Amino acid sequence: MAIASSSRWLVGVSALLALPAAMANDRVQVVTSFSILADMVENVGGDHVDVTSLVAADGDAHVFSPSPGDARSLANADLVVFNGLRFEGWMERLISASDYNGSMVTATDGIEPLSFAAHDEQEHAAHDHAEHGHEEHDHDDHGHDDHADEHAGHDHGNQDPHAWQDMHQAEVYIANIRDGLMAADADNADAYRANAEQYLQEMAEVDAEIRSLIDEIPASTSVITGHDSFGYFSSAYGVNFLSPVGLSTEADPSGASMAALVDVIEKENVKALFHENMTNQSIITQLAEETGLPIAGTLYADALAAEGEASTYLGMMRHNAQVLHDALAEPGHKEPSHEEHDDGHGHDH
Repeated sequence: MAIASSSRWLVGVSALLALPAAMANDRVQVVTSFSILADMVENVGGDHVDVTSLVAADGDAHVFSPSPGDARSLANADLVVFNGLRFEGWMERLISASDYNGSMVTATDGIEPLSFAAHDEQEHAAHDHAEHGHEEHDHDDHGHDDHADEHAGHDHGNQDPHAWQDMHQAEVYIANIRDGLMAADADNADAYRANAEQYLQEMAEVDAEIRSLIDEIPASTSVITGHDSFGYFSSAYGVNFLSPVGLSTEADPSGASMAALVDVIEKENVKALFHENMTNQSIITQLAEETGLPIAGTLYADALAAEGEASTYLGMMRHNAQVLHDALAEPGHKEPSHEEHDDGHGHDH
């Protein structure tokens, strides 16, 4: 009897140990192109998804080169989520190489993307911001006609793909991810719907925090980052961003463009320089040496941090706003409040 009882106990333990693996096999296998999307999918999918990010935290999607292992990950996926707007120039080739023919979500479907002409218009307002407040962008020409030519030459074309930098635009990402998961796993549709709603509420709270922080930065302030990835942030929240290179981190600024940027720094109200976590930091370091401006911190544009607050999308957005605030806010300063963000980006969820 003791032997029989022991055998039953061992069988029971084996069954319990097998449960996590069985549960994992029941989860939707999702492959995302980069880390920000992976975090969004994990928040909407919860316990019902296993997520693999092709480009890891602190990785640069601009220069990513897929491996055979990445093709295998795609081949075994139930759902693939990518940004679109030509952000992942390698994605189409990878999908073809993997023979993946399953469901796909283009996270930016339904977004009205900014063009780089719009960026140029935004950069005209460095002189006019104080009069018009953070919402309006009419900046001087800072040599960005050259940037527009550079943008046209990159895989991204003339549309800015970094729409997640505006949290109202990111609502579209969440709706698309939710709908993709519901289509792939109808049995758990209610969970995906509830998770998405909760996440959207958290996003709205962080968006309000960002606006409160940025409102304490004088509207005439300009900042410089490693590459042109904060156009949506600028449009949504009003900080004027300049960059020594164009959209792609593959680009190296020419000597002439660096010299022109030094001139801009001297003419405009540029208070600080910022590194980005996944770009060549030597460019910003060189600018700091030539201008005497401080490097005020690290911003996260195209990739989450491997650890710490910026290792989630909401934490990244909060971190960026706090770093900008700490470097640029003036005691007692308060910009006129933004009008409620209702510029055609409102969406039904």
